[in-house]
Amino acid sequence: MSDLEADYVVIGAGSAGCVLANRLSEDPSVSVILLEAGGRDTNPWIHVPVGYFKTMHNPSVDWCFKTEPDPGLNGRRLEWPRGKVLGGSSSLNGLLYVRGQKEDYERWRQMGNAGWSWDDVLPLFKRAEDQERGEDDYHGVGGPLTVSNMRLSRPICDAWVAAAQNAGYPFNSDYNGPEQEGVGYFQLTTRRGRRCSAAVAYLRPIRDRANLRIVTRARTRHIVIEDGRATGVAFRDGAGRDRVARVRREAILSAGSIGSPHILMHSGIGEGAHLKSHGIDVLVDRPAVGRNLQDHLQARLVLKCNEPTLNDEVRSLYNQMRIGLKYLMFRSGPMTMAASLATGFLRTGPQVETPDIQFHIQPWSADSPGEGVHPFSAFTMSVCQLRPESRGEIRLKDSDPESYPTISPNYLATETDRRTIVEGVKIARRIAELPPLAGKIREEFRPGPDVRTDEALLDWVRNSATTIYHPTGTCRMGVDEGAVVDPRLRVRGVANLRIADCSIMPEIVSGNTNAPAIMIGEKASDLIREDAAR
Repeated sequence: MSDLEADYVVIGAGSAGCVLANRLSEDPSVSVILLEAGGRDTNPWIHVPVGYFKTMHNPSVDWCFKTEPDPGLNGRRLEWPRGKVLGGSSSLNGLLYVRGQKEDYERWRQMGNAGWSWDDVLPLFKRAEDQERGEDDYHGVGGPLTVSNMRLSRPICDAWVAAAQNAGYPFNSDYNGPEQEGVGYFQLTTRRGRRCSAAVAYLRPIRDRANLRIVTRARTRHIVIEDGRATGVAFRDGAGRDRVARVRREAILSAGSIGSPHILMHSGIGEGAHLKSHGIDVLVDRPAVGRNLQDHLQARLVLKCNEPTLNDEVRSLYNQMRIGLKYLMFRSGPMTMAASLATGFLRTGPQVETPDIQFHIQPWSADSPGEGVHPFSAFTMSVCQLRPESRGEIRLKDSDPESYPTISPNYLATETDRRTIVEGVKIARRIAELPPLAGKIREEFRPGPDVRTDEALLDWVRNSATTIYHPTGTCRMGVDEGAVVDPRLRVRGVANLRIADCSIMPEIVSGNTNAPAIMIGEKASDLIREDAAR
């Protein structure tokens, strides 16, 4: 059944896919189809900032992936939430707007990726942005994506920022500005107290364009490739029918760092021996597909407090009702809270030129989002290594496109990764010993006072650390023959096919990945339109 046809077919309505659907359909002379495996973003919890407590691990909007047992984590498996809904993971993430360091993009360019230096990508970040603070050399106004200041403050987070300054770390009011290093408060993708997902920012204003068709409950099975060219996208619709969306110009794969390599492999693009082992015909032998997987691993220290925290505020039904009413009436209060309030981008020592660890400071504590807060007053210091050396992989489980792939992150596989995360925990402890934070802490709950040596700390990390939800790199961009896409994001070996999502990152950025994903969508749309004009 080939009843769908368009100039461009975008696979995946996540952060980059929403951008592409918007930008490509700006030209009324072209037609665009956007295919999304999940449904529409009608769940009300998606649009409440703190709603990630309700949407993560909810199979109606979350793919609910799970890793293989990881040797670096003493054989533990981790849950890897990924958005399965319009907006993708931007509809259930922690709303934190972080671009990374300019040096990240300079390294991409130094690898040969022309057009991806800091000077190249900064205008794209600014074009996407409607910055509450106003326009300057680093920020834009009038773009689709609203970026706001924190609407909530809590004394425990303010005390952490002050203690970190007492430890010698500078205050930085804008880590997305000239320098990332320092401590301060997060910027958020919110608009007047509501989540500004990629779907809200880029799809909602243009969903009635005559040349744009958004198809939800459309699970891509493979890309149709004929004579070395992508000519269509085979998918299964919500009624269980197998259909094909025909492509006149290009197919753009924006299914994320798990979905994009998975779809490529089922389309015959990947490591030949691996595809053959699952009975898939090899069209392009590209061993890099699914490899180069990177993620930020977080160690979460929990400290009990001698004063109330958000744990206490949300414990009683009366307080929950009061918080809900405050949000309904004023779009303020705890329901406007992002995943973290305060942050720090710090260096573990003088041997490091730019920050190599990031802190997420939360005025609450829990085992994981969606499981409820701890039954005592506490807050969380989460620390992650920004540039892990460890590399994992995505592989097929079998020949069924609807089977989940195997995810092997390979955390803590190098000495640098192990040393950096342990040093991050030690820095967290040093900050906790300084005023005014020290006076608010009753005791360290995790890892606990008995965990003192570097070896014991590393073992605690292995037994407790978890993902901070930033999988990247599995369809690496590069100029070498082994790369999956070239610097114009064209898939090597197949015409009319590009990839635009965080899977193209040759190295993970030094920070949260949603803002870079949107930038990649902006960049891809420019590249596609430039090539079409030629």
